[in-house]
Amino acid sequence: MNFNELNIIKPINKALLDIDYVSATPIQEKAIPHVLAGSDLLATAATGTGKTASFALPMLQKLFETNVSHPKARGLVIAPTRELAQQIVDSYKSYSKYLSLKVGVIFGGVSQRRQEAMLKRGVDIIVATPGRLIDLMDQKIVDLSQIEMFVLDEADRLLDMGFVNDINKIADSISANAQTLLFSATMPKEVVKISQKLLKDPVSIATEVVSSPAKTVSQKVYFVDPDNKRKLLVDLLQKEFNDSVLVFVRTKSNADRLTKYLEQAGITARSIHGDKSQNQRMRALDGFKNYKFQVLVATDVAARGIDIDKLGCVVNFNIPDEAEAYVHRIGRTGRAGEDGTSVSFCDHGEKGLLKDIQNLIQMDIPVEHDHAYPLEDYTVQPPNQKRRNGGGRGRRGNSKRGPRRGDGQNRRQGTKEGSKPKAQGKPSNQAQSQAKTGGQAKAHGKAAAGERSQNKPVNRSKKNGQGRSFSKSSNASKGQGRSRSQNKGRSQAGRSRNTSK
Repeated sequence: MNFNELNIIKPINKALLDIDYVSATPIQEKAIPHVLAGSDLLATAATGTGKTASFALPMLQKLFETNVSHPKARGLVIAPTRELAQQIVDSYKSYSKYLSLKVGVIFGGVSQRRQEAMLKRGVDIIVATPGRLIDLMDQKIVDLSQIEMFVLDEADRLLDMGFVNDINKIADSISANAQTLLFSATMPKEVVKISQKLLKDPVSIATEVVSSPAKTVSQKVYFVDPDNKRKLLVDLLQKEFNDSVLVFVRTKSNADRLTKYLEQAGITARSIHGDKSQNQRMRALDGFKNYKFQVLVATDVAARGIDIDKLGCVVNFNIPDEAEAYVHRIGRTGRAGEDGTSVSFCDHGEKGLLKDIQNLIQMDIPVEHDHAYPLEDYTVQPPNQKRRNGGGRGRRGNSKRGPRRGDGQNRRQGTKEGSKPKAQGKPSNQAQSQAKTGGQAKAHGKAAAGERSQNKPVNRSKKNGQGRSFSKSSNASKGQGRSRSQNKGRSQAGRSRNTSK
């Protein structure tokens, strides 16, 4: 079905033709007529099936046909992440190319001055993340009293991220007569509950089985030990993957380490995660979309809302902790009817997570046995729950290697592994004090013991340094710090002996 048959007006149709957008997807065919008719909507569809146009096109049309003179916003779209908000704004601007409507975006991570200026000039549609919008509401900078259409996009993700109170506060600031649309990739109980509060006699539509991946994505899994995952990835990138590849990892530190490893292997790569500034994230996304490098390594912050044309492959370097996240990850490929590939690396400790995914999508993912790094380590433990959101790697598996003595103490003292704990300066001071009172032998013994204790973290650092990367400047500064400490201990010990003489 084309958009003329959906009664989309000519200016919007013309803009759609400019971007080769001709045929409507199933979710668009079902949603657009109800939205144009003014009904509240509860819509479920798999990621990558065209949800954005399902609400953007009818919103643009309705607001254009009821143009008013006041500068206050009449349409509001809430998205869970900055990347998704920016993508939605870009879509709105493409669709409204021949309309006299203004669209603006509000999100955190950047200065709010431009957003204030945009609001003062006047804007018809706001696309926002909840946090920054609440900030501007509290400062009385944004007025939502004239909102006629209110959209929650990726509602399940919004609730997962803890925005339920923000959503309620935003909804309370909007007129009860506003048309409300709720779109989601999945429909857990929490989404149903909030929909009951926000929606009035909604029309419910669904185009795919809940939490099912797009049928255009072929899936396979490699069973591989944790330490061999990056080697396997390099092999696949060098031998099989010739197109752009999006790689998902569990933690932010994993993203940075893997990116560095790929670069050292001669593969162009960048990383994107929550610790990156908004400008860094946008530069990385733009570079990836423009084929300036082959691999983008990301945490789940990028799992939704990243619309990359003809992305050939998604790699799950770590099996996600939540089964639903798997669907969102692989939804970045196989979009708009294009073929895509999903590859997952699963170690022994992640088999339970893989089973959860297969139960959710109701299929067994084919196993690829023909590779150079078959699974051998069956002692690997499941991912540590405490580290899932912390960004640290947390070595799993190889249970024979227990924690090394003193590592925990170093962390409690707030020192880096391999650096000199603060308490270790005391023996030298005590040696000097006792030397003044004639305790030469005892002072010399304590000074020597202090030097030995200072050396222990250095040796431990060398043992634990396997698989980690430190910059030269960082290592050099640590080495210089130990040399000064050891020289200080020796000089104090020498002064102690001279004093006793």
